Amino acid sequence: MRNAARAVVAVLATTATLSFVVQPVQAHPQAKTLRSVAPRDLRIGTAVAGGGHHLDQPYPDPFTYDKPYRRVLAKEFNSVSPENQMKWEFIHPERNKYNFGPADAIVRFARQNGQVVRGHTLLWHSQNPAWLNEGTFTDAELRSILKKHIFTVVGRYKGKIQQWDVANEIFNENGEYRPENIWITRLGPGIVADAFRWAHQADPKAQLFLNDYGVEWPGVKVDAYEALAKQLLAQRVPLHGFASQAHLSMRYGAPDQLAGVLQRFDDLGLKTAITELDVRMDLPEGGVPTAEQLQTQASYYKTVLDACLAVDDCNSFTIWGFTDKYSWVPVFFPAEGAATVMWEDFGKKPAYYTLRDTLARARR
Repeated sequence: MRNAARAVVAVLATTATLSFVVQPVQAHPQAKTLRSVAPRDLRIGTAVAGGGHHLDQPYPDPFTYDKPYRRVLAKEFNSVSPENQMKWEFIHPERNKYNFGPADAIVRFARQNGQVVRGHTLLWHSQNPAWLNEGTFTDAELRSILKKHIFTVVGRYKGKIQQWDVANEIFNENGEYRPENIWITRLGPGIVADAFRWAHQADPKAQLFLNDYGVEWPGVKVDAYEALAKQLLAQRVPLHGFASQAHLSMRYGAPDQLAGVLQRFDDLGLKTAITELDVRMDLPEGGVPTAEQLQTQASYYKTVLDACLAVDDCNSFTIWGFTDKYSWVPVFFPAEGAATVMWEDFGKKPAYYTLRDTLARARR
């Protein structure tokens, strides 16, 4: 491990912007972890639990209050993505009010633990605040709101965010723009290019990505993104990468064509990334996966990692949470669960060891 000091984040006050103090905690530098065995040019990341659905659960904010959770977070990963803390409804809850405290704490934690940060997300149809969705804004006002938000948020973390998911989930499965996306529906598809330009102006060093789920296999959705990427690049828009979320279910086959999908964007000169990987399953009665299910899950995780390793500029690999204790899956998919690489007590599943062994072999 690169750093022996790890961080504990404690809440001091709750205001419009929260205040935090960071104190060092000793870790075990000799431990064999995901980040310690990974190839040096590949960032291994996880979502940082907090905000969103966590607010409705019977536990305090995970990142703020769960010290063992933070220890694992620091020890295993060298990249972190705020799960909800940078989404519009959380970071911009009122038109003229921002809530930067939780995101600030994650960025500070990352810097103290030798981690990079992926910013998530700037233009999306979901998890927008009521003031935005229900507001009676003119098109000019709406455009101004988006521009100001991007400059404010990206500018605040200038030089501290490695990659931003600028445009998130903008296409439907049929390859058409989502009609529920307020930005594109009201302002037209050209707003996507503007969002990338504004983000680049706010932080010229950040890598800017398109990001979506359901792009793990070839199809019209991937075709739509490839066409958009070519268009943006032709217009000299500062697009730097394309990312597959890879939220997977064992109800469907493993994404064995993912490497080919990523290669299509690599061939355009773009970086690629895996940004939100988890593998959910239908649990038996009693809620405990079978040994066979756990092995199948591990093979899915390996398939995605192998795809990333096979593509030259796939240099960021992120799982969407590492413990079932805080997984989003049971909340949104009640019939499925056990989607992460660790149990609720942070015990490691076969998927964890499969990832670790695959990373170690790739490093040699």
